[in-house]
Amino acid sequence: MSMSNITIFMPSVLTLIGIPGLESVQCWIGIPFCVMYLIAIIGNSLLLIIIISERSLHEPMYIFLGMLTVTDVALSTSIMPKMLAIFWFHIAEIYFDSCLFQMWLIHTFQAMESGILLAMALDRYVAICYPLRHAAIFTHQLITQIGAVVTLRAVILVCPFLLLIKCRFQFYHTTVISHSYCEHMAIVKLAAGNVRVNKIYGLFGAFTVAGFDLIFISLSYIQIFIIVFRLPQKEARLKAFNTCIAHICIFLQFYILSFFSFFTHRFGSHIPPYIHILFSSFYLLVPPFLNPLVYGAKTQQIRVHVVKMFCS
Repeated sequence: MSMSNITIFMPSVLTLIGIPGLESVQCWIGIPFCVMYLIAIIGNSLLLIIIISERSLHEPMYIFLGMLTVTDVALSTSIMPKMLAIFWFHIAEIYFDSCLFQMWLIHTFQAMESGILLAMALDRYVAICYPLRHAAIFTHQLITQIGAVVTLRAVILVCPFLLLIKCRFQFYHTTVISHSYCEHMAIVKLAAGNVRVNKIYGLFGAFTVAGFDLIFISLSYIQIFIIVFRLPQKEARLKAFNTCIAHICIFLQFYILSFFSFFTHRFGSHIPPYIHILFSSFYLLVPPFLNPLVYGAKTQQIRVHVVKMFCS
């Protein structure tokens, strides 16, 4: 049923076109995406098995890393099967409710990942600035509570995205989404109504999560650098830095890609759509792909256990 020739009433099915402008080469683009996804699944699964099986790794830093690996696997799995189906088999249709569910999963896991990165930064801050009190502060009970708060915060902040779309919009200009997955603003742009409230809440949610977390991560590392540079011995400074390098690499690539994708979606009208869609896809896939590689290369305890596992 249509309100007019240019609007559609409550569509049941939407169409994801993949990467606009690159439809003819999407089958080839899917190959590196698939390879990165497989490496992400294998690497994160291996990392999680090592953390669970080795009692010496049951420390706050590695427990948070285990949470991060689970979130990474869930995030990449929420987008890659459908994306590869579009690229390789041209299965572009998706039910409207399924699209909203995918959007909810993506943004929830993104918010959880940001919260876990903040928790890891606070753990490094306490470990370096207050080493004698670290074990007393970061108990297993506190770690469980942090995990619960990170999850609840993500769920509570992302749920209004669903409600604002489902309850406010009945008519849509088109059912074609110029994207390779269901993203909040990509769906909102289809609506024929006033989308100002959705845009404002999108900005609020992004800055409540990413802005808040980035500020406290930055403050934590400023304090860490001040303490480390005051250490008298060069070896002590290097040892302290080595415990933070992996986390710094992960949070830099996560937030740089995150803010690039966020701002180009809202203010980058002069940027070609295929550039934005490619970066948006890489933004969701690169962290799960890089995290096990970075931590495996930069963390000696994990590297030793990986070698021991393969040798045995």
